[in-house]
Parts: sequence; structure tokens; C-alpha cells
Amino acid sequence: MPEIISKSLNKQPKEVLKSRDYMLVYDNEQDIRDLVPDREILNQINLEPGGIIITAKGDKVDFVSRFFVPQASIFEDPVTGSAHCSLIPYWAEKLAKTEMSALQLSDRIGKLQCINAGDRVLISGTAKTYSAGFFFID
Repeated sequence: MPEIISKSLNKQPKEVLKSRDYMLVYDNEQDIRDLVPDREILNQINLEPGGIIITAKGDKVDFVSRFFVPQASIFEDPVTGSAHCSLIPYWAEKLAKTEMSALQLSDRIGKLQCINAGDRVLISGTAKTYSAGFFFID
């Protein structure tokens, strides 16, 4: 893990993995809720196109997470499908399960149902309509 990420965290992870994103694994859900990364420090690093996933086993769900993107206009993403492409296989192996429930612990809280389907993952949940409209193509 880059030193700049480590310096930005008020608590260090027990495990660090890297795919497109850095995935930091913590001991429990409360660690995820309590984590306050220093945005000013994190904005000194560019992880494009990736970000930083923090995760732990959940209290009432299989796993929880949060997702941060340094130098982005939205620092903490509310619900991140791409992060779950790494989270689902990881937790499926750790928990010995193929179907799991998850919470992304952003301010808006994202509830997801997750399936590890071998060479792909399936993610479902509910969403609020932000905008609706029609497109006319000539």
C-alpha cells in the first residue's frame, strides 16, 4: 500500500490487497463505520481509474464496505458496483458462500444482494429514480 494511503487513515487495515483498486480489510464493521480518511492527504495521490475499498465482515450482513476516490469530485461513492467485483469473490472465499448480503456504509447506505457466479458476479438491490426522459434520434 502506498505510504500516502497509510498516512491518511486513522486506523490501519489488517490486510491489503490490490486489483484495480486497493482493498483494505479490517477486523469488524465498527472499524469501517469509524474510519475517517484524511481527504487532504489522499488527494495527493492519483489512483485513476481505481480507488480505495475498505471492508470487513458485517454484523447483520455478510460484509460491509466503503469506497473512496482521491482527487474526485465525489470523494466517497455511495454504492459502488465495480468495487463489489473485487469484494464478492473475496468474501465468497472467506465465508465459503456464493450468495451474500452486503451494505455499503456511505451516508446513503447501499443494500446489495451478491452472487459469486464463478467467472462473474451478480449484484442486485434497489435504487431511487434520479431522472427520467425520452431521447429522439433523427
